Parts: sequence; structure tokens; C-alpha cells
Amino acid sequence: MKLPGIKVNKEGLLQGDMAVWMILIVLCMVSIVEVYSASSNMTYKSGQYWKPVVEHTSYILMGLFIAWFVHKMPCKIFKVLSVLGLIISYILLFVVLFMPKVNGASRWLAIAGITIQPSEFAKLTLVGTAALILSTFRDKETGGASKFAFKWVAGLTAITCMLIVSENFSTSGIIFIVLLLMTWYAQAPRRWLLTIVTFIVLSGGLAYTTVMLMPESTVHAISEHGLHRFETWVNRIKSGHELPANPMDYDIHENIQVTHAQIAIATCHVVGKGPGQSVERDFLPQAFSDFIYAIIIEEGGFLGGLVVMFMYLFLLYRAMKIAENCKNRFPAYLVMGLSLMLVVQAMVNMAVATGAMPVTGQPLPLVSKGGTSTFITCAYIGMILSVSHTARQIDPEPQPERKALTEETEKAEPVEDNEIIEEA
Repeated sequence: MKLPGIKVNKEGLLQGDMAVWMILIVLCMVSIVEVYSASSNMTYKSGQYWKPVVEHTSYILMGLFIAWFVHKMPCKIFKVLSVLGLIISYILLFVVLFMPKVNGASRWLAIAGITIQPSEFAKLTLVGTAALILSTFRDKETGGASKFAFKWVAGLTAITCMLIVSENFSTSGIIFIVLLLMTWYAQAPRRWLLTIVTFIVLSGGLAYTTVMLMPESTVHAISEHGLHRFETWVNRIKSGHELPANPMDYDIHENIQVTHAQIAIATCHVVGKGPGQSVERDFLPQAFSDFIYAIIIEEGGFLGGLVVMFMYLFLLYRAMKIAENCKNRFPAYLVMGLSLMLVVQAMVNMAVATGAMPVTGQPLPLVSKGGTSTFITCAYIGMILSVSHTARQIDPEPQPERKALTEETEKAEPVEDNEIIEEA
């Protein structure tokens, strides 16, 4: 079955699914415009008005080159790179735990003057390794992923989440959700999946209830002598349940990020204020990163927010079509895992910006300002594009004339080898 709607190029400078290329380019253009608009605080403090946008544009161009370079690689090379990369990621994640904290968390590591976020590499390499394991070890009876594969993927996911959770709870949660969806897509034993989901739901409900009833002194003690970000997590959860009955009693300065993000959305109207016309960007500390979606809605309106959301959902749709067209399981699982990682993170960022979730600190993929996240996200897209034109594809349905000729040939009686020799 051919991919519907959009041509898949096999030759030329840009190869692969043209729809994915379109999504990449459009989101990069949105990123440049909105980051420039949302960087007013940076330009005001530094006095260099063009520096933020020039720096971010250089990151975008480097990211596009990474996507182009990766999409030229054959998808089978990602098997080896994923396993080696995951081992390196574990080493970096362990080292970063002992690094100085930035904004209350140890998430960044400086190597040769370049600041990287090891959790971004861990997400990418874990998806590739899980795709390899799930595609290699199959159950002969059901045809899906075997129990052995499920156990290995669950173990690697647990190790990754444990190394990340103390410094970045939301990232570990996203990793868990995506890997759970990957194992479901790979037809892992449904009983095992249901057991894990039930356990997580019950444990989450119990933990939420305990946290809501926990005294502040206990929360502070746990933060001081155990999880240093525990108090931050609890405050973010409780902040949405402590709204005053009278709106006039609401302290607009108590939770600046959430408050001004909601003001930006509430004043957007249908078409927005226009590019560069945001007001709340001057009050949002992370307007160019965690809350850039609120600025997009303020300037682009309700329609602008829908368009950006549609781009991510369309990416997931195209990834599903690419996966369906793959003849082998590894590229199919790889594409689904990568696209789910991008889309789930995007949905979390949008939910935070619109007030549907507590603040998590997740950037909007391809749009928020950042170096490591931009490069890794573009590598995701490059791998998806590589699969779309280098993986073995399911043969398209034969044309009517060819199909008739094939059926006629099959009906003909076979000629024995000795008859051919006698005629010769």
C-alpha cells in the first residue's frame, strides 16, 4: 500500500516523506518568529536586540542540517547507534547527578564548552534500543513481542526513569508513557501491560492522596533530606487547588508563569494580536521556552494555536502511515516511538501552557528556544525521514493488467525441465 496523499522522494537533495519535511520547515519558521517575539526580556537586559533571534536561527539551521544528514543514513545503522548511545547516555545521566544545579535541578552537562542535556539523548537512544528488542524477540504463537522482550524493555525503561526522575519528573513520565505505547503497538502480552497500567494508576492515586494530605513540615523534611525537588512538585500540584472563591482576592504575583500564560490565552480572541504584538511576553520568565505556546496563542489567536497543534497530530498520522508501509518491524517500531515521543511532549507543553496540567518545564519540540533539544528533535525527524525512504517497503498492489497477466500465468500448466531439454 502506497503512502496516501504526499509523494515519497527516492532521489534528490530532500528524500523521504515530503509531508514530514513540510511539518519540519513550518514549525521551524514558527519557532524563529515566536522566539524572536518572546525574547523581549533577554533583549531588554542585554541591550542586544538581534542576538537572541540570530543565535536561535543558527540553532535552527544547524538542526535542519542534522535532519538532512541523518535522513541520508540507512535506517539499519540506527540499530547499532541506539545501543551504543544508550550506554553512553546512562554514563552521562549518572555524571550529571553530581553537577551544580541550575534553576533547582541538575539536568545539564558541559562538555568542551558545549552544554548538553543527557536526558534528551537517553530518550532517543532508548526508543531505538526498545524498537530493536521488540522487533527481534517475537512470540511464535501470538506473533507479537515476547515476554522476554517486554521484560528487557521494561527494565531499561525503569533504569532510565530512575536516573532522570529525581531531577526531571515530567521527562521520566513521558518516557514511561511512550515506551508503554510502544510495547502495546508491538503487541506485547496484554496481561502484562494491563498489570503495569493498573499498578501505576493505583500507585499514582495513592501518592496523590498522600501528598494532598501531607503536612508542609513533612514535605520540607523530605526535600531537605531526600528528594530535593519534592517540595517543588508538591507546590505545583497544590497550586491549582488553592484558588480563592472571590477572583478579586487572587494574587497575580504569586504564580507569575501560570497567571500570565492564562492572561495571554484569555486575551487572544480568534485571530490573535498579530506576530510581535504580545503583551504577556514581558511578564513571562520562560516565554521563549516552556510557555511559548501561550505566546503563539496570544499572537496567532485560537486559530494559530489549533494550526500548531494540528502540525504535531499530522506528524503522528504520517508516522503511522510510514510504519504501516514498512516491511520489517524495527523501522516501524522506531518511527512510532520517535513520533510518539515528540507528540506526547508537545501535548504536555500545550497542556501546561493552557493550565490543564501543573508546570513541568517541557519545551515545545522544534519551537521552543534551545540547543540540545532542537538538535535532538531534528535528529528524530531525520530518522523518521530515513525510514520513509530507506526501509524495505510493502510491495504496492499490482496494476490491473499486470494482475491479470499474473493470474493467467499461474493457471498455465508448469513445464518440466526435461521437456525443455528435449525441445532444445
